[in-house]
Amino acid sequence: MSSKKSFLFIGYSLAFALCLGITRMSFGSVTMPNIFGDHMVLQQNQKIEIWGWALPDEKITVNLEGQTAQTVASKTGTWRVTLPPRIADGKSLVMTVMGSNTIEFKDIKMGEVWLCSGQSNMAWPLSNAFDADLDTLTAKFPDIRLISVPQVGTQEQQKDFKGNWELCTPDSAKSFSAVGFYFGRQLHQVLDVPVGLIDNAWGGSACEAWIARDLLSKDQRYDELLDRWKDIETNYDFDKQVAQYNAKLVKWKTAAKKARDNGKTIPRRPRAPRNQLTGQHRPGNLYNGVLKPIIGFPIQGVIWYQGEANSGRAYQYRDLFPLMIQNWRDDWGIGDFAFYWVQLADFMEEGEEPAESNWAELREAQTMTLSKLPNTGQAVIIDIGESNNIHPRNKHDVGKRLARWALAEQYGVKIAYRSPSYHSMIIQDSKIIVTFDHVGTGLKGHDYKEVKGFTIAADNGEFVNAQARILGKDRVEVWSDQITKPKAVRYAWANNPICNLKSMGGLPATPFRTDDRPGLTINSKK
Repeated sequence: MSSKKSFLFIGYSLAFALCLGITRMSFGSVTMPNIFGDHMVLQQNQKIEIWGWALPDEKITVNLEGQTAQTVASKTGTWRVTLPPRIADGKSLVMTVMGSNTIEFKDIKMGEVWLCSGQSNMAWPLSNAFDADLDTLTAKFPDIRLISVPQVGTQEQQKDFKGNWELCTPDSAKSFSAVGFYFGRQLHQVLDVPVGLIDNAWGGSACEAWIARDLLSKDQRYDELLDRWKDIETNYDFDKQVAQYNAKLVKWKTAAKKARDNGKTIPRRPRAPRNQLTGQHRPGNLYNGVLKPIIGFPIQGVIWYQGEANSGRAYQYRDLFPLMIQNWRDDWGIGDFAFYWVQLADFMEEGEEPAESNWAELREAQTMTLSKLPNTGQAVIIDIGESNNIHPRNKHDVGKRLARWALAEQYGVKIAYRSPSYHSMIIQDSKIIVTFDHVGTGLKGHDYKEVKGFTIAADNGEFVNAQARILGKDRVEVWSDQITKPKAVRYAWANNPICNLKSMGGLPATPFRTDDRPGLTINSKK
């Protein structure tokens, strides 16, 4: 090839690469994961971990507005530096990373960074929430920054993802997590500092998919769960499912055309199969695919909305959920960062008579986690669910109740944030007196003067609907004319309980039970 042709070839190649957006690499050896980028928010008052890749033994210099750190890439081409903490001062910063090439990140803000994670109720976009039209129109917050991690389910640990930080605008906010948006907006407006929100939620995801698989393998309590997946991994034939689907699709197209031509109802299109091996249920898949690429990025904490997918194994969740939280904290290496979750909402048909409930058991498992790990919190939303919608559209109150926890516990704001919760009970003749913690200025029966939601049982363990009335500031008296010698009491113990006990500040009482009767899911481990 002549020198002129070579020059033209190189020129065209460079132009093509620029069109593809490959400017960040600068055609050098130093690269960084996409969690770092223009418009990012870095956690204030915390050491700043920066990492990437380069040629082995390449010298790397990182500078953030006068703060500089240097290192040499390892033999495998990885490098990492730590910059000292900074405060949120409103300044727009520039970071440069220099090796054989230079990477520059602009418009960086110091502030508060939170990870928004879980399943579909966290992933639920702002565009589908109540008042989405109004809230989207007003989502003009240049100091709230958003980034989303695409859904990748794999057993191989990922180092990066496709995504970039964006300013919060009506356009970028509408597709972002509604719970995350409302949470972040509340923090931003109260604290008056930049807020960075990372969304890696995946609809329908199971808790075990968010945990490192080797950690599950070391615990015999999860042997049955892992054995089931090993069987799937050995025998699963996705190609066969695709072939079967394609055959059904051909038949459907013929039937649909015939129905259309004859003015009849078109049959339902067959559903395309989903590959279980790359999905959101396989143990370790989401830990590797959507969590691992961001582990180490400085954060203040996590907000979490998940549990529906594990409701059939609620007893197992008592240990599985705390294991997941501890797994994340250990891997991040910044101590017991804040972890606040949403308790399952009320869902399905209301039942007039007491019955066992796997959703109630899952809520119980979530509540138990409060006493197992420090710096955790639970937003109770037993009052804002929808009987016919597993995705209740009132995400505004969900985000605000999570924000109450963060504002009170992380930022010292004097505000009510904990739902009333069971403390103790005493039996007085034919009645049970329940004492509550975290009642604020007192308790009330919301909407009705009568307190609803309590059931009571005698020695036989059969629960019946009970009457209740508030005594003083923090006690509730519970009784039933059917029970002369009560032994146990429950509150809001159902998939979709009829209940109305709240604090004067409007926070709903936490569902609970005082008995230890074996539940529906006690032996469910797969």
